[in-house]
Amino acid sequence: MQNLAERVSEVRERMADAARRGGHAQSVRLVAVTKTYGPGIVEAVYACGVEDVGENRVQEALDKQALVKVPVRWHLIGHLQRNKVNALDRFWLLHSLDSARLADAVDEVGRKRDRPVDVLVQVNVVGEASKGGMGLAGLPREAERLAGCAGVRVVGAMTMAPIDADEAMLRQVFAGARSARDMLCAAGHPAVELSMGMSGDFEVAIEEGATMVRLGTILFGER
Repeated sequence: MQNLAERVSEVRERMADAARRGGHAQSVRLVAVTKTYGPGIVEAVYACGVEDVGENRVQEALDKQALVKVPVRWHLIGHLQRNKVNALDRFWLLHSLDSARLADAVDEVGRKRDRPVDVLVQVNVVGEASKGGMGLAGLPREAERLAGCAGVRVVGAMTMAPIDADEAMLRQVFAGARSARDMLCAAGHPAVELSMGMSGDFEVAIEEGATMVRLGTILFGER
């Protein structure tokens, strides 16, 4: 981890270059994915100027939060089971609202606390069986339904590209997520965010309009 500051700086330069190439004029948030690492890496990346960290599992994140002393913004980027929705109070943003049933459970949390939960709708653009997320065909109807959920605030869309995708497929998936965000906006949601792009494809994602990239390996090395 001695070169972490250098890696963060290099990644930010690549992010800025990709944003210029893409021409969407968006700012891009770097979310450092700290799953499987201890609280020390969260504090180390914060010291390098990264204020957003992403965790895949609720319990791992909660254990880490109890030990971290710096004011990072915690993102839940992995699948959320409905029986763990009460933990959402501990997260700044849920990236993975992937079903109507989960949306209803999250809505209940937001209503009970009298403050909506900020979420991104996870979309499965190409219908991968191994990934969760809502399909584009049914999204307009679900977007309309979510507009009536006072406990949920939909601030954008999230997607993941297939692991072995070539550049053409990457662009298809990321453009599909951009279309999903447009559908959410059309239904009245304040959907300005696009969470897409990981260590192997973040530059293409930014060129296609990503406002958040979720990076682990490129910052911390192989786990």
